[in-house]
Amino acid sequence: MNTPLLFLGEEFDNRIYVKREDLFPFSLGGNKARIAREYFREIDAGNYSCVVTCGGAGSNLCRVVADLAAARGLRCVLILHTGQTVDSFNRKLAALSGAETVLCPPERMAGTIDARLEELRSAGERPFFIPGGGRGVPGTCAYADCYREIRTEADRAGLAFAYMIVPSGTGTTQAGLVCGKLLAGDPCRIVGISIARSAETGRPVILNNVRDYFSGNQLPLSECELEEAVIFEDAFTGGGYGRGDYSAVIRDVWNKYGMPLDNTYTAKAFRGMGEYLRSRGVIRKNILFINTGGIPLLFDDLLRMETTGGGEKQ
Repeated sequence: MNTPLLFLGEEFDNRIYVKREDLFPFSLGGNKARIAREYFREIDAGNYSCVVTCGGAGSNLCRVVADLAAARGLRCVLILHTGQTVDSFNRKLAALSGAETVLCPPERMAGTIDARLEELRSAGERPFFIPGGGRGVPGTCAYADCYREIRTEADRAGLAFAYMIVPSGTGTTQAGLVCGKLLAGDPCRIVGISIARSAETGRPVILNNVRDYFSGNQLPLSECELEEAVIFEDAFTGGGYGRGDYSAVIRDVWNKYGMPLDNTYTAKAFRGMGEYLRSRGVIRKNILFINTGGIPLLFDDLLRMETTGGGEKQ
């Protein structure tokens, strides 16, 4: 299931290309669709009776997992924290897929997950748990494979990218791309634009994900190469997860290119990309932006923009 790699336009004094992961052909796409598909390979190969995952009420992963479970007739349980609005289009879509929802405060997530898994096992179920954000080797593997897909498309088009810019939340997507780069021995610099975490907390997670991938596949890994390959930029978080107003970026990119972005991930990372490139004097290079999707989040944004006036042209 390849996604398009397209020339977007001249932006930030560079030639910007985009990998349209938002067009991944299942459940309104996005990076979580690619990641969840990898987890479901293991689920399909096992004798599991239900799938459990977790996240915020606006979780892209939860929406996709609910849909994939429904397609297989599997029971799906979503543990959602109430640290953000519980009324989102992703949650509505998960409900449309028949997923069961358990709400809890963020600080009680771990305990609630353990308790629910134990309840299911005691009731004779065999649950498969997908960590929040799709963290883990299967998720990393999905984007190591995606890097090879990008490399094939770029080679066919005679392109070489100086930078790949990716929104980095849980870090799974960035970790997979870094794995692909290291395996290929490419000079391209992969920059994760953090959407919430500080480098102090976010970067070690990515480093460990890459280590786990190489270890699990019994591949050699140089710590020096690894440290150099993981670039995690935390200067553009906008105050944290889902915070900051990127309505102008959403409007501008939609009007210029017809490409959807969202306030939580992609619009924040798109603006961060411009600031990152300018601050480092990067010009006249081929840059690849990974549009990780989250299309239902855009519709949440449109409702907010209508309420706040951010949807009106100035």
